Amino acid sequence: MAKRRVAVIVDAYSTQRYLPPLFHDRGYECVHVQSGEIPSVMAPTWLPDNFADNIVHEGDLQQTLARVSAHEPEILIPGMECGVELADQLSEQLGLRTNGTALSPARRDKYRMMETIRAAGVPAARQLLGTNWETIAQWYAQVGGRVVLKPLKSAGNDGVSFCDSLDELAEAYHAVVGKNSALNLYNEAVVVQEYLPGVEYYVNSISLDGVHYACDVWDTDHLEINGVRDLLGGSTLLPSTGPVSDVLVSYTFSVLDALGIQNGPAHTELKLTPMGPRLIETGARICGADLPVLTRAALGAGQLEWTVDAYVNPEQFKERTTQPYEITRHATCVNMISPASGTLRDLPRMDQLKGLESYHDVIMRVQPGKPVHRTVNDFTYPMLVHLMHEVEAYVRRDYATARYLDGVGFYDIAQDS
Repeated sequence: MAKRRVAVIVDAYSTQRYLPPLFHDRGYECVHVQSGEIPSVMAPTWLPDNFADNIVHEGDLQQTLARVSAHEPEILIPGMECGVELADQLSEQLGLRTNGTALSPARRDKYRMMETIRAAGVPAARQLLGTNWETIAQWYAQVGGRVVLKPLKSAGNDGVSFCDSLDELAEAYHAVVGKNSALNLYNEAVVVQEYLPGVEYYVNSISLDGVHYACDVWDTDHLEINGVRDLLGGSTLLPSTGPVSDVLVSYTFSVLDALGIQNGPAHTELKLTPMGPRLIETGARICGADLPVLTRAALGAGQLEWTVDAYVNPEQFKERTTQPYEITRHATCVNMISPASGTLRDLPRMDQLKGLESYHDVIMRVQPGKPVHRTVNDFTYPMLVHLMHEVEAYVRRDYATARYLDGVGFYDIAQDS
């Protein structure tokens, strides 16, 4: 009888829900570790039937370790952002491939993250750890202009504010400190950073024993809408090499090294400024918002498949990292933006959207008859539309058309009274 092979995933919500079937296809059972209460925004993506066991971490590391160890896992990786630190602890204790715990806090705490890469010689934004309002006000008096305030540990643009004045900064500070984040984490402090001019990009990667591979690189578009500056409007897949991608990937790999990300997936957000690339943040986990699903459709394999390959067949993975990906189908993800909150009654122009020549798929986050929220962050998009075609111009045209269709006329909403 063949030995039971087990892969453990910590907090397998959001895009990570696609990992278990891929491990199953490679002969692995999956065990889930729940680092704490499942965030309400992630509850719809929790699929317990994909796992042979669900181990709830109740704060006692040794107790959780014993329960995980009983399964004799070969692989242990983080899922959502909230599971990164626990995954580091468990994988290190079990002697599995790991990023270790030495730099684990810097992979979650956004202030430590920036200071860690700066100490390693990687260019980084100016910033302040804000534990009280007086210190923040004094710092802003020296810096001035536009700054960005964000929680120390967050996800999905939750709690992120762009502030152009002291009054805006004060409002953002008091809206975050003392409140719980979307991941149910209490915000004791914030990080305030200089605003970085330039286009925002994503580099999704997978690492194995310090060997990094860029699975996919994305250009992003942002809008100023619904009272939000720089709300993400869409992401477009870029070639793996070229003047822009080469600079972004090289910088990203320096960030990964500085943060001790030697094994597993990472999602890096950065801007290409007039001074060169600068980090926004890196998550030591797979990209969210189901973007790797579109990558797989466009390239044949994305970060999900690369992650499984790295752990299941490491030698083949290292050989494949010498081969940059080639775009045969161009792809864009359109983030549709709800103009109001209420009950979604209908989508009158949905057929027009689905009739676009490059339309590939739609990920519905809100169905007619259900509550819809005015879009202000990554957790409140009503749907994500995937466009894909061999002809790049068709994708660009259809993205512009989707942006035109989106808005008040696209949604029939019974607004909250």
